[in-house]
Amino acid sequence: MASNQIEHPPIGSVRTHPLVRLFKYARPFRRRLAWATTFSILNKIFDLAPPFIIGAAVDVVVQKQDSVIAKLGFPDPFHQLVFLAIATAIIWSLESVFEWLYGVAWRNLAQTIQHEVRMDAYQHVQGLELRWFEDRSTGGLLAVLSDDVNQLERFLDGGANDILQLAVTAITVTAAFFIISPEVAWLAMIPVPIVIIGSLWFQKRLEPRYAMVRSKVGDLNARLANSLAGIATVKSFTAESHEAGRLEAESAAYAEHNQRAIILSALFSPLIRIVIMAGFMVTLLYGGWITLQGSLAVGAFSLLVFLTQRLLWPFTRVGAVLDLYQRAMASTRRVLDILDVEPAIVDGPERLPLDAVRGEVRFDEVRFSYVKGAPILRGLDLTCPAGQTTAIVGSTGAGKSTLIKLILRFYDVDLRKSDQRSRGSGSRDSGEDLGGTMPSGAIEIDGNDVRSLRLRDLRRAASLVSQDVYLFDGTVRENIAYGWPGETDDPAAWTEPPFSKIIEAATLAEAHEFIMQLSDGYDTVVGERGQKLSGGQRQRIAMARAVLKDAPILILDEATASVDNETEAAIQRSLQTICRDRTTIVIAHRLSTVRHADCIHVLDAGVVVERGTHDQLIAQDGVYAQLWRVQTGEMVREPARDSGILRRP
Repeated sequence: MASNQIEHPPIGSVRTHPLVRLFKYARPFRRRLAWATTFSILNKIFDLAPPFIIGAAVDVVVQKQDSVIAKLGFPDPFHQLVFLAIATAIIWSLESVFEWLYGVAWRNLAQTIQHEVRMDAYQHVQGLELRWFEDRSTGGLLAVLSDDVNQLERFLDGGANDILQLAVTAITVTAAFFIISPEVAWLAMIPVPIVIIGSLWFQKRLEPRYAMVRSKVGDLNARLANSLAGIATVKSFTAESHEAGRLEAESAAYAEHNQRAIILSALFSPLIRIVIMAGFMVTLLYGGWITLQGSLAVGAFSLLVFLTQRLLWPFTRVGAVLDLYQRAMASTRRVLDILDVEPAIVDGPERLPLDAVRGEVRFDEVRFSYVKGAPILRGLDLTCPAGQTTAIVGSTGAGKSTLIKLILRFYDVDLRKSDQRSRGSGSRDSGEDLGGTMPSGAIEIDGNDVRSLRLRDLRRAASLVSQDVYLFDGTVRENIAYGWPGETDDPAAWTEPPFSKIIEAATLAEAHEFIMQLSDGYDTVVGERGQKLSGGQRQRIAMARAVLKDAPILILDEATASVDNETEAAIQRSLQTICRDRTTIVIAHRLSTVRHADCIHVLDAGVVVERGTHDQLIAQDGVYAQLWRVQTGEMVREPARDSGILRRP
């Protein structure tokens, strides 16, 4: 739903024509659409009036007191011309007024729908699970949310009005023809079905070409986004020419597909002009002949000649309108296809009041895999007691960071056939699927299955500091304030925290001192992804952001992996205060950061193989002890077994 809370109806199947789906989507704006349509129709009706004025003027000059206008009570020919002049002034004024009104109406409607579509698509994408993003590029999504939405706006801004006015022209002029001279009307109408059939033929062949063009726009944007995001790597490997070559290939492919569409689209108008010329010639010759024979009045003949031009000439615009229409429909299909995607991870029915969260986290027989057939977690059992610090360590690929993603429901545990479940009735498995599958295990917070909770409540209960810190392009103050929970669920009512709270959070995260040394202190702009700061500085700002959130569960995912020893020591000092009376889950490779944890769990191949305090695990002389000796320099690296654990030489 968009920012102004407009409710949109379901848009239907992806097999439905995009124009039909767009009309369904625009249903909340039907009143504004009706006004814009009315203004367009009235403008075109008054725009078609001048040929009737010209025909009447010719009739006055030729017929004088016997003209059509004379029958309205103006026997004097000059008075008849004055009447026509006044009528002309009124008609042209009304035409101008309605042109202004439809211009404002259509443009405002286009801007509104563009805004709503973009916001709905963006918020819908935000609600999709991380797995959906794995096969999609950021550049491709940007192309849909920006360029494709703009194509839709351009069509609504001009193309919709052109189509309406073309239809009004055809209906009005055709009716006038058959009223004035049916025998000429049939001949003048000959080009119309040819134009319509030709338009449908061109449309059918243009549609796949423009669909491919929109696809190539996504590929091009993806290449640009990828290259710019990795500009430091490009420069370090002096790969500028290589990247320019790859971009050139994508740009050339886009230009090539665009050219294919343009060749066909540009051919349409010249062909239509030839057909229109034939229709005009028929009216001129046959209409002139029957006028010379006395079967048709001179004024009527003049009107028919002008109406033929007004009827047929707008059809030369069909090519441009058709081009704009096909581009818009290709873009509309891409945007609405995103809106048709059903989220795989949705809100549960239960609330989790923040002040009621104790913070116990429990994994019960959890199985999970990113790719089917390649399990990461294999029946994991693990408990993080409330108010304690729990550390999770292990070799790369053991599944440590996956635990965090499952706690926050970035992913859900695997599903399996219900008849294969080996233990219990699964009363906790509220996520049982009607199709005969049920979750492989459960993740609980204070005894509540995370799948039964509202996602907002679940994620507000935890603060995450990851190794890959993401700072937004803004000031230090804004990035720390990003963690402010606010006092309402309405994002529009969010207010920035008091500056004193920001300073307090930065101080606890050992960040205040270095922030004050920056050029503008807390108002220093950090740049995109925080590139103007060092890795340690970004990490401490991320820590301050998490502190300000003040969630009952604090998750540190390799939070000190990319910092120096001094910064690590500073973070360790701050953690002694931050973690007090708070459930803290620490994922770490660097074992020195977890030696004071209340309990350390050692993961290997998706299961817990050891657990205990640092001293207990050292005394066991198992996997943890071997990792500790490697990191303290007592061992050298040597393959041990399939799990990749290190052992003595």
